[in-house]
Amino acid sequence: MSEAEIPPFRAERRDAAENRQRILNAAIRLFEQYGVDQVSMNQIAAEAQLGPGTLYRRYRNKSELCLDLIKDHVDLLFGDIEAYLEENRVEPPSLRLRGVLRIFLAFREKKLQLLTGVEESVSSNGSKTRTRGPIYHELHKLLVELYEEMAASGVERTPPDSVFRADMLLTALSSDSYIFQRDVRGYSREAILEQLYRTFVTAKDE
Repeated sequence: MSEAEIPPFRAERRDAAENRQRILNAAIRLFEQYGVDQVSMNQIAAEAQLGPGTLYRRYRNKSELCLDLIKDHVDLLFGDIEAYLEENRVEPPSLRLRGVLRIFLAFREKKLQLLTGVEESVSSNGSKTRTRGPIYHELHKLLVELYEEMAASGVERTPPDSVFRADMLLTALSSDSYIFQRDVRGYSREAILEQLYRTFVTAKDE
């Protein structure tokens, strides 16, 4: 293969990277102006001056786009959680779970709009559906491990199923639930944390 045949492949990669950045920049501008929920994928494509096909080849829905926008912050979030669990590994699992919830709620408050976008996608008939993306699955894994540790320690007489329990806790941690409790019920972030802890952690090891 001659050197003359190599540049097109490099150009494709460069064009793809440039298109990605145009899409992300356009999305940020529109999200800041109108809010994540009010912006459509077609609006983002038009703002980026790209065809919808180019946009959808990279992002199947707004959820994937929002996740790309927030991924560096998500990496930091799980890095913080991992560091916290390592530093507090001698603490009872119920207290470590409380600490994980505190870290995540602070992250949710800071990145509320984009997290809401990550949680939402649009089905083929145009209706909104809730997805179970990588953030959900990673948190679920952490919560199940802590619940299993609590069950093994014998602090609960008849502990609930850990998988079901983690699912219900993450449902309570969703954007819709968090916004409702904060804006309608009037709970502060710390109050929400306390209520979640009382509801989903019934430990006697403190």
